Amino acid sequence: MQLVLHTGVHFTEDERLLKCLLRNQDDFAKTGVKVPGPSTYRNLFRDTLNAMHKAEPSEVARDVLLDAILDDGTASRVILSDANFFRSPATALQEGVLYPAAAVRMLRMAQLFPEDEIRIFMAIRNPASLVPVLYEKAADKTSAAFWGERGPEDLRWSETIGQLREAAPGIPITLWCNEDAPLIWAQIIREMAGLAPETKIKGGFDLLQTIMSEEGMKRFRGYLDTHPDMSEAQKRRVITAFLDKYALEEEIEEELDMPGWTEELVERMTAIYDADVEVIRAMPGVTLIAP
Repeated sequence: MQLVLHTGVHFTEDERLLKCLLRNQDDFAKTGVKVPGPSTYRNLFRDTLNAMHKAEPSEVARDVLLDAILDDGTASRVILSDANFFRSPATALQEGVLYPAAAVRMLRMAQLFPEDEIRIFMAIRNPASLVPVLYEKAADKTSAAFWGERGPEDLRWSETIGQLREAAPGIPITLWCNEDAPLIWAQIIREMAGLAPETKIKGGFDLLQTIMSEEGMKRFRGYLDTHPDMSEAQKRRVITAFLDKYALEEEIEEELDMPGWTEELVERMTAIYDADVEVIRAMPGVTLIAP
């Protein structure tokens, strides 16, 4: 069985991706893809993964989990979404490392499903905008616990991804930058479901309409109606053009409130993030969805 894990990260799309998947679950089911409701698996997986800290999983753990997910049904591909797969926001950044528990969590998932094909789908976000939110939620805000001997300019998503690849080299990872998500939303959904590139889905512009004015969305949809044969690449160029004119500034501008941070630091962190994305792009076993 193919097991697709959408692992967040926190504060990227606020459950919109799961809601879009659920809107398409009936159509997906016709191709053997199951999108279970989160209440059927989130707590169950969390408890199981936490228990594995003390003991190996039982021989029937895999079947018990799948029975709960499938509810006596069948599927060739199951999509699970939980931003807490890698632990909660309270411990998402510790001693200057983003999601330090991620590697161990995925190692345990591989142990639970040794014969299944697991895939990780995950958004990353500029640490300059993510860290202030994680700091607000942190269980321990002391410098020793949150930063250790590191600082803001030491944060690297490539470090976390590298740890995941080392711990579970058989699990491929598909990533995208949260900043690009409105442009590639439909592609993300299709790739998670294993669908062909031009397959129509419901809610392909769900994220776009949260950052574009009502007038802009109306004109954009009208443009699509009169140009039905556009490729995905062409659609993205059109989206960019419409956003230039109709973007809701209050939705795309982020307020950064982190003690001691300056605009210059944020600019340096953003440049580091951009360079780090290129490092990730070249990593074996990693696919980066980009506009």
